[in-house]
Amino acid sequence: MKSTAVLIDTNIILDILEKREPFYESSNDVLLCCASKEISGYIALHSVSNIFYILRKQYSAETRRRLLLGILAFLQVANAKHENVRHALERNDFPDFEDCLQDECALENNVDYIITRNTNDFKNSNVPALTPMEFLQKHRP
Repeated sequence: MKSTAVLIDTNIILDILEKREPFYESSNDVLLCCASKEISGYIALHSVSNIFYILRKQYSAETRRRLLLGILAFLQVANAKHENVRHALERNDFPDFEDCLQDECALENNVDYIITRNTNDFKNSNVPALTPMEFLQKHRP
């Protein structure tokens, strides 16, 4: 039986690394499910560079590398093919291109859910989007 697979959106990783309340606990719980191999976790390739850039004012380059390497110890990097990127550029049903890329990466990597804090941004997603709390309630009834 296939394990549940999730693509973790950039904002979830930032919630954890920046300890953003009230989002930290549920976001961290999802990541702990990935770390324990309870579920298969993915992060989009472009999220890694976005996180590295966003955290530049808070952390040194060395610390950012260490933090991301720690995350990549249990999240697989989800790639998108040339066709996925082209399709994302052709789609006009997403207000945010980065979210559309998340959907394309999720689709290409056959994940079951996108875990994000901004589910409204994914209303036209091919892959269902859930908040960390919604996912935990569904995954751990």
